[in-house]
Amino acid sequence: MLKLLITSNRGLLTAEEILDMKLQAELVVLSACDTGRGKITGDGVIGLSRSLISAGVPSVMVSLWSIPDSPTAELMSQFYTNLQQRHMDKAQALRQAMLTTMKTHPSPRNWAAFTLIGESE
Repeated sequence: MLKLLITSNRGLLTAEEILDMKLQAELVVLSACDTGRGKITGDGVIGLSRSLISAGVPSVMVSLWSIPDSPTAELMSQFYTNLQQRHMDKAQALRQAMLTTMKTHPSPRNWAAFTLIGESE
C-alpha cells in the first residue's frame, strides 16, 4: 500500500490546488470528520472528493458527518483487511467493514458515515 502525504507551502491543501494535480492513486481515503462536505452549486457538490476525481483518482472514500475515533479505527482496519487480504473490491470491502463494525458499535452514527465515490473496482 502506498501512502502519500500532500502538503502545500502554506500547510493547507485546497480543492482548487488538487484540481491542478495529476494524481495516480487508485483510491484516496479521507478518514476525518465531514470530508464529504463541500460547496453546493448548480453543478453539484464541489469539494475535495470532486477535486480528487478530477485530478485522476478513480475512487474516493469520504465521511458525511463526524464520528468517534474508536469506530472509525475499527472500520478502517476492517476495510483495508477486506481490500488487501480478502481481495474484495472497494464497495464490497466498505460494506463488509460496516457490517463488522456494526456488531461492536450498533448505532449507525458510528459506522454509516463513510461513502465511496467513483469506481468500486
